[in-house]
Amino acid sequence: MDQESNITVRQNADRHRYELVDGERVIGKAHWLTFERDASQERIFFHTTVDEEYAGQGLAGKLAHFALEDTIAAGLKVVPVCPYFKVYLRKHPEYKEHTVMVEQAHLDAVTAAV
Repeated sequence: MDQESNITVRQNADRHRYELVDGERVIGKAHWLTFERDASQERIFFHTTVDEEYAGQGLAGKLAHFALEDTIAAGLKVVPVCPYFKVYLRKHPEYKEHTVMVEQAHLDAVTAAV
């Protein structure tokens, strides 16, 4: 069943995630945390999910696109720890200049946060 037209994406900064929303129901999430390095800030994306009943509709891509555009607009670099974001970014080279390679410090920050 194709429900994509009813679905919106929003940032929930209090919970450090972007959300796919169907009505009032959160059906997908892209979790992130802010990593500060020197004078710059980076946003580490570390976990993305979409409810199984909404799978196969391209919604994870819609979520990733919104999250990346919002992150870049905020002046932050993207750190793709999440496997989905890694694949998405490989398929969308237009984001390359806004992407930072994952380093051990990023992984340590994620481990400490979860």
